[in-house]
Amino acid sequence: MTLDTWLIYVATVLALMSTPGPSQLLMLSNSATHGFRRALSTAAGDLTANALQMLAAGLGLAAIIAASANALSIIKWAGVAYLIWLGARMILKARPNDPGVHGDGPRASLAALWGQGFITSAANPKAVVFFAALFPQFIQADGPFWLQFFILSLTYIALDGMFLSAYGAGAHWIARRFKGGAKVWIERIGGGFMIGAAILLGLKSLTQNS
Repeated sequence: MTLDTWLIYVATVLALMSTPGPSQLLMLSNSATHGFRRALSTAAGDLTANALQMLAAGLGLAAIIAASANALSIIKWAGVAYLIWLGARMILKARPNDPGVHGDGPRASLAALWGQGFITSAANPKAVVFFAALFPQFIQADGPFWLQFFILSLTYIALDGMFLSAYGAGAHWIARRFKGGAKVWIERIGGGFMIGAAILLGLKSLTQNS
């Protein structure tokens, strides 16, 4: 893979990531409500799912997953329902006298935050098809396939991680400047972001099925 090819790939990925999707909205929510460092577990879950989707694409499983329409629908809509439930719970539980609003209450475990990120990304299993369609555009036939595939995958994960971290750091910076009752609205806005992520996933599912 030449440097020019790699730079074009980076520009393409940056363009694809220029608008926030479900994972970015979830990162905003968890970073604002649980703190940036803990929200990094959410980013790790998202990137883990992406890595598995890339591996599936590399192993030639894209056609199999694309043919499993029923399985795709179940996974996608289960992810949508899960995010709506989490977001609604955040909105309804946010109270001025809630200890969690002041940072003294129980926090979600790192495993739970990781699971949210993983489910959000895995709820779009057609990402496997996306990677299977994207990567061949930049892989040279006369070069070692797996080395090029590894470079493309690692680059994508690094760029996605940077985007998620930027969203999370920004949300955390804003949330730290609100105290007491104002943090109730941070909690509610976070729940709204999570529901927004679910809506985006649902719209993607409807678009892909139409």
